[in-house]
Amino acid sequence: MNKEALFPATMMPDKDWWQALWPDPQGVLHSVGIGPDMQVVDLCCGDGHFTKPMCELVRPGKTWALDLDKDLLGEAEKGCENNPNFHAILGDARELGKQIDEPVDFVFIANTFHGVPEKTELSKAVYESLKTGGRFAVINWHKRPREETTVLDQPRGPDTELRMQPQEVQKVVEPSGFKLEKVIDVGPYHYAAIFIKN
Repeated sequence: MNKEALFPATMMPDKDWWQALWPDPQGVLHSVGIGPDMQVVDLCCGDGHFTKPMCELVRPGKTWALDLDKDLLGEAEKGCENNPNFHAILGDARELGKQIDEPVDFVFIANTFHGVPEKTELSKAVYESLKTGGRFAVINWHKRPREETTVLDQPRGPDTELRMQPQEVQKVVEPSGFKLEKVIDVGPYHYAAIFIKN
């Protein structure tokens, strides 16, 4: 995989600290509003840490997992192989509308939005992929100094200057047509900004 093709500062971390940071991925998904019989997308899914619990949570609804890195997507596929409602997509998040064949209820993106160069353009692609009333959840690191966000005793997460306040996320997402519905904490260092397609 050409790492230059990835969004900046969005590399997949090792499993040990990812698990330490997100010990209850299904709880995070539930807290943002994902539930049974939904059609959902795990955008920039990485190795599928959130994808497998997403499949289980929405069953019998469908889960699409999209990533640009075929190796990471392969890990997500392996983890979800016993979930018939799982669908893998190798592709660019900014072309989401071309990658799925029906409007969905929910698009979820975790730990990646800070590195997207054209954030409003990505948001437009998500908007076009959702049903009316559908939601877009952006999981982001709180805008705190990196040295304050430690996992397994080491500073983790993107550089401090890349981190975004919820209002900054709102400023770049709402021009695509969304309305901010709420912001909730989803861990010691993260918030979820949840937008609705009116």
